[in-house]
Amino acid sequence: RTRNAARPPSRTSSQRFMWRSLIAPRAARAFSSAALATPPTPTATRLIIDGKIVDSLAGNQLPTVDPRFGTPICNVAAADEADVDKAVAAARRAFDEGPWPKMSGRERSRILHKFADLLEAHSEELALLETLDNGKPLSFARAADMPLVVDHFRYFAGWADKIHGETIPVDGDYLVYSLREPVGVVGAIIPWNFPLLMAAWKLAPALASGCSVVLKVAEQTPLTGLRAGELALEAGIPPGVLNVINGSGEVAGAALARHPAVDKVAFTGSTEVGKAVMAAASHNLARVSLELGGKSAAIVCEDAHLDTAVEQTHFALFFNHGQCCTAGSRLFVHEKIYDQFVERVVARANEAKVGDPFDSSVDQGPQVSEEQFSKIMSYIDSGKAEGASLCTGGQRVGNSGYFIKPTVFADVQDGMKIAREEIFGPVMSILKYSSYDEVLQRANATNYGLAAGVWTESAQTANTLSRGLRAGTVWVNCYDVFDAAMPFGGFKQSGIGRDKGKAALDNFTETKVICQPLVNAAWK
Repeated sequence: RTRNAARPPSRTSSQRFMWRSLIAPRAARAFSSAALATPPTPTATRLIIDGKIVDSLAGNQLPTVDPRFGTPICNVAAADEADVDKAVAAARRAFDEGPWPKMSGRERSRILHKFADLLEAHSEELALLETLDNGKPLSFARAADMPLVVDHFRYFAGWADKIHGETIPVDGDYLVYSLREPVGVVGAIIPWNFPLLMAAWKLAPALASGCSVVLKVAEQTPLTGLRAGELALEAGIPPGVLNVINGSGEVAGAALARHPAVDKVAFTGSTEVGKAVMAAASHNLARVSLELGGKSAAIVCEDAHLDTAVEQTHFALFFNHGQCCTAGSRLFVHEKIYDQFVERVVARANEAKVGDPFDSSVDQGPQVSEEQFSKIMSYIDSGKAEGASLCTGGQRVGNSGYFIKPTVFADVQDGMKIAREEIFGPVMSILKYSSYDEVLQRANATNYGLAAGVWTESAQTANTLSRGLRAGTVWVNCYDVFDAAMPFGGFKQSGIGRDKGKAALDNFTETKVICQPLVNAAWK
């Protein structure tokens, strides 16, 4: 049996994220003749406020930790409320008095293209930093994270001069038209699982729209965001337009979300924290967009191509160590193929190599932090205690760092904790179903609605299930295809608004209507 036989002979641009990630360990060897890359020494460890690289006002610092060993990499400046005030004031001045929102869209586009070019030129440096700070395999950071970051900025650089309103016909002698204007100062708060890519999802459409931004990077993974902020200054983004701060969510993140001079808050993270962000922003009625958690259903039908479904459902769950909001963590398999599928997917999980993410042959590095490691292990204990069948994994790998063996549970029931709550780790839960009506009802019986997947050879079944699933994205016979043009966001408690695509511009623009009378109008 070979999984390669199930792969398509060519890859479209919209498929590149999934397929690059599937082959990343092998592709990485093309980048370097050495199997083990050398971890970098970080240089960007201070805040970026008003075009200057500065320490925090109080001199506060937080360590960022190497998840391979659980030891500090370096100390990074940590913002408190005073630093947030300073950054927001700089963004406010840049928006109210500076050139960025007033310059032509084409000029903003040229600067954003230059920024994208610099990110691409420094992509190896940034990929190395991402792996050091986050623990994801360097092969994945090279093949997925960085190309998508660069592509995202180029995509929205192309939108900068195409944001416009419309002429509106009305009764009476009036000229009525609308404008799309930047919303103002944006507070962007990003997570630690895809640090620079999630920053790009917020920054690219906000900057293209003419907004100024205060970006709060995750305190667990601050290094790439701070380095990218330096490159933004080099690209010519004016002082105050992009401010980058590090700090804890409880201090810096909370202060940014509730700040009275922030017009818009854009957040990616857990549903629990998203609710707190929304509550904080509500005091000023700041606009809010939220990309939150998920418990995505992956449905394998009885007619699915098994080799393809095994490979892709493995990827859907274990990619990025399971630390992915769209992870296909509720794997529903038809009863007629259930036993065979479980056997194959367990064998596939056992093939994965866990180890140093700087090793090009590694599929899975460490989880991001001790806190996340402990949380995942507690879910594994819960699955065993509630009667799920542990087929493989379930234990740490090695004696140091935050490594967990890929874990597969079978005979999972809907009421079990591992089937209800977002684990955000390498834990696959396989459930059995017997009919499409049943699986739709069970798949939708959750507070989440971020994504889902369907594997079937029938176009009719694909249509029935994809239309019936209450989720923002449904992948059919593929998973985790992320193109900059594809809107992304969730139903229900998985979020509000959409990242990516034209729809993302709605997050960062306001509609203004202008009405003026016409005298002796030629047309009625």
